[in-house]
Amino acid sequence: MTHNNSKNDSMNQSISQIETFGVEQIPDHERNATPLDLFRLIFGGANTFSTAVLGSFPVLFGLSFQAGVWAVVLGIVVGALILAPMGLFGPINGTNNAVSSGAHFGVHGRIVGSFLSLLTAIAFFSISVWSSGDALVGGAKRLIGLPETDLTLGLAYGLFALLVLIVCIYGFRFMLWVNKIAVSVASVLFLLGVVAFAPTFDSAYAGTVNLGQPGFWAAFIGAALVSMSNPISFGAFLGDWSRYIPRETARSRILGAVILAQLATLLPTLFGLATATIVAVKAPDYIASNNYVGGLLAVSPTWFFVPVCLLAVIGGMSTGTTSLYGTGLDMSSVFPRVLSRVKATLLIGLMSIAFIFIGRFAANLVQSVSTFAVLIITCTTPWMVIMLLGLLTRRGWYCPDDLQVFTRGETGGRYWFNHGWNWRGMGAWVPSALVGLCFVNLPGQFVGPLGNLAGGIDISLPVTLGLAALVYLALLSLFPESPEVYGPADPRSQAVLKAAGATRAA
Repeated sequence: MTHNNSKNDSMNQSISQIETFGVEQIPDHERNATPLDLFRLIFGGANTFSTAVLGSFPVLFGLSFQAGVWAVVLGIVVGALILAPMGLFGPINGTNNAVSSGAHFGVHGRIVGSFLSLLTAIAFFSISVWSSGDALVGGAKRLIGLPETDLTLGLAYGLFALLVLIVCIYGFRFMLWVNKIAVSVASVLFLLGVVAFAPTFDSAYAGTVNLGQPGFWAAFIGAALVSMSNPISFGAFLGDWSRYIPRETARSRILGAVILAQLATLLPTLFGLATATIVAVKAPDYIASNNYVGGLLAVSPTWFFVPVCLLAVIGGMSTGTTSLYGTGLDMSSVFPRVLSRVKATLLIGLMSIAFIFIGRFAANLVQSVSTFAVLIITCTTPWMVIMLLGLLTRRGWYCPDDLQVFTRGETGGRYWFNHGWNWRGMGAWVPSALVGLCFVNLPGQFVGPLGNLAGGIDISLPVTLGLAALVYLALLSLFPESPEVYGPADPRSQAVLKAAGATRAA
């Protein structure tokens, strides 16, 4: 009993204390997280009202319910399979994925991952605050007559942003505690939502664009890409949390935790899709104005207003913290002499808040979100492909100490390459991302120079994925990397050592 109490006291103390670790390698004795904790953080960060908002996009794009289901399932499954191996870098290297990417992009080239994580954090932090603030104010309007004005919305956004910043400043343990609560409570609330809307739901909802009609495939692929943006958005952040998992943990357990967490997000995604069809039938003006949150509140039973408000609070905390925490952590490593983790978190938080107010009050929210999400996918997926192929070609071996060269302000090491840049990784990512952007086709939002080559269908994802894989593997074959990056037990490095030994013996 005494032992258990001491353990609980230690855990409570770690929750209440501000995290001191940055992106340096987490010592083995501090790694006490589990794959279940990773599941909770991923699922907790996505089992939110903002994910339900993403689930409404197929209806906003004009798809039927059945087509919307196929689109979101396709997007989530494909995204989960691409995402899962990104959870392995944290336990191997004890640091975040941006720092780990230095093994394939160079210790300076790792800033690509930092830049992508920054864009992703701003986008999904904004989505969480927007959707949660709108839901909270809308619910309060129906319950107590609170006026829905720019002032009340602005105050709600500011409140959520402040709460998220506080959690992120305290760090990993506090964030894990928040998400443990969020996973259970949000799941129950979504299941309550199923009960609330089941009587008015019609699975035969036909939408406005059906199979065989012009624009169907553009809408279908666009909806799938928006759904895929949710799992892909975790790619740069998984190492932030999995770095606390012991390095000897079975890799199959880590992969399984990531995939299952993403499949579990079908709960909030399909809730958003199903309720969007109800809004489209009973309150079509809201769909026409791309206001899913307002429409949901308009068609909700009165007893469900309080659960909606609770979902808004919990969702804003979960998604916001998982997005913002990792970026603050990573930016502190990009400018280690200027920014601590806490200062970097505050800076990124303030930037995100500015984006939130500009996007909400000075731009088209739905177009901004969907366009930004697809552009992030187009740039992030080739980076992830290069990381995953690099993991396979290195056979899972890295030198964690050499990855920290840039953070320590030093030069040299296995991953120094050409002045800190590995042009093989950079040479594959830059053209793949640029060509992928050229093939993006989001009608009325963003159409790249080559976006109409496939008859109006967005083929940016297969193009950027395939090109990144082909170019990177070709560069590795034509210009092999130094044998020292493969580790002492690898046959490629052993052959060089034997040859050197034979030369010295002669």
